[in-house]
Amino acid sequence: MAGLVLVGVGSNLGKSPQVVVEAMHRLADLAQPQSLRTSRLWRTSPVDCPPDSGDFINAAAAFEPLSGLTPESLLAKLKTMERDFGRGRKIVRNAPRELDLDLLVFGQEERNQTNLVLPHPRAIQRLFVLAPLAEVAADVVWPGTNSTIKELLALLETDEQVIPLDNTGGCLSD
Repeated sequence: MAGLVLVGVGSNLGKSPQVVVEAMHRLADLAQPQSLRTSRLWRTSPVDCPPDSGDFINAAAAFEPLSGLTPESLLAKLKTMERDFGRGRKIVRNAPRELDLDLLVFGQEERNQTNLVLPHPRAIQRLFVLAPLAEVAADVVWPGTNSTIKELLALLETDEQVIPLDNTGGCLSD
């Protein structure tokens, strides 16, 4: 078995809540039956984006991949899905986008290629990644560390604004 796959899902262009929800539903096509777990939606401040970039809607998904999927073939399917949702060629780094799918973890696989680094090199430094991941994989030990996602989240110091949304896209009350 390949192990658990973790994917970050985000959008800050167009109808972002609907795009993120639809993309998470489509991830089921890449997952073993009944294995897909998805977080709720989170409104998050842009990180390392061009000036005047809007807030993101972010989420996370965890699943067991279909037999035969490799990190490379899964990444290719994620990039195809991004294009299906209208994402064009990247001209400016971290520019607003209709859909961003980041392959964060593929079991214990490690890669250091031009187009694929596993585990994702910056994910554990980002609240907008760890907060949704903690909902679907809190006790997963991040590859290359001895820490669970829940532990990494508790240790993270950041000024990011990350607010959980209810199912209608509104803020959850405390």
